[in-house]
Amino acid sequence: MDRYGLWIRGEFVDSNRNECFETRNPADQSVIARVARGRGEDVDAAVRVARSTFESDEWQSMHPAERGRILLRTSELIRRNRDELATLETLDNGKPLKQAQTDIEVSARYFEYYAGVADKILGETIPVSPGYIDFTQREPFGVCALIIPWNYPMQVAARTAAPALAAGNTVVLKPAEETPLTALKLGVLLKEAGLPDGAFNVVPGFGEEAGAALAAHPGIDHVSFTGSVPVGTEVMTSAAKNIVPVTLELGGKSPNIVFADADLEEAARWVVSSIIQNAGQTCSAGSRLLVELSIHDQFLSMVKARLESITVGPGIRNPDMGPIISEKQLRTVMGYIALAEEEGAEILTGGARLEDGELARGFFVAPTLLDRVPQGGRVATEEIFGPVLSTLTFEDVDEAISIANETPYGLVAGVHTRDLSKALTVAKKVRAGQVFINTYGAGGGVEMPFGGYGKSGFGREKGLEALLHFTQLKNVLIRYGS
Repeated sequence: MDRYGLWIRGEFVDSNRNECFETRNPADQSVIARVARGRGEDVDAAVRVARSTFESDEWQSMHPAERGRILLRTSELIRRNRDELATLETLDNGKPLKQAQTDIEVSARYFEYYAGVADKILGETIPVSPGYIDFTQREPFGVCALIIPWNYPMQVAARTAAPALAAGNTVVLKPAEETPLTALKLGVLLKEAGLPDGAFNVVPGFGEEAGAALAAHPGIDHVSFTGSVPVGTEVMTSAAKNIVPVTLELGGKSPNIVFADADLEEAARWVVSSIIQNAGQTCSAGSRLLVELSIHDQFLSMVKARLESITVGPGIRNPDMGPIISEKQLRTVMGYIALAEEEGAEILTGGARLEDGELARGFFVAPTLLDRVPQGGRVATEEIFGPVLSTLTFEDVDEAISIANETPYGLVAGVHTRDLSKALTVAKKVRAGQVFINTYGAGGGVEMPFGGYGKSGFGREKGLEALLHFTQLKNVLIRYGS
């Protein structure tokens, strides 16, 4: 069994209380590693180190191009260690190995992408009165707190840490207690790439201990949180007490809207892939199927057949779908399936825990298709975070838009139609931060700004837009005339 410490000042160290917790494989509940359990005093130590590094001459005098070179070397090291990182991610999270391998490649792309723009963070000149020159410049916040979830541990660590570092911030990252291992390995790779000690620190631990302490720490200058709405609310409240800006990427109940004139085979492929990826444990999962009434029976038959062909098993064996992350999350998913029946929905396929043979040792759920889901009900509007697809019908474009907007979330939407005018009409009127037309996803979408409306959060990650959220703007005015 491996043992991991906290990653502070470029090395593994024990927690202040010398406590550990176990991280387990959700496919069979076997223990993978023992990990140092960080608490408030450990968070404080990490924040102080990050502050000291940020204010050091070494960090302050480092040319942005050099930061870019460090990030580029990190991307190369991630690719060089792809197999080890992907295996670790699969064991820790449960996802199929091929999905973990994709996650590692996308993580490398984040560092590669932000490496290229580290020295291109620009300001503007602003015309004012004669005899004056006015300009803006973007500066780092200082110490950034990154609190990341368990569903895409390596990807979210990379998509937050890479732009934060590229912009000149230093980082304290708190990974989810279920999946801390790849974030800790990332610390090792950043050090090998030449990142100064203390610029990237990792404090694993439980949310109510390490996460809460990090969000509320007065030495933090910016907080980025990815996770649930209730915890995001707590994080924002804590940050507000210190007047600290936050970026929140929260939940979703995203629709795939399928019109009768769509390529139905292609649409069915995207609908299924968007709900089984990571066993549906994705904030941007296409968890609602809005299908035009005239093709309801035909299209659901196609989706049902695809779902029933999905292989489910331990991620290390590379099935189509792996387990749910934990027993707690399994209970949540099964509770929503029971609720769906209570609300009058029909289970067309799935709906049960899989417990045959070796699956009995893990947390496996059959891909589930629900039909006749009551519009406005809990199953139609609340995030389930599992492989459960809720079907609703519509008769025209306006009704499709109305149903699509009938949740408190607004993260992603998919639109499937051959009519470009119809697609763009829906894209304009649907409340979502990201809209896919005749597809769903873009291989990680590293370059594409990502974030939500409503209870899906605010701020944007990915793309050049993310750099703006890791910088603050300063205006400078020079008087040169008499």
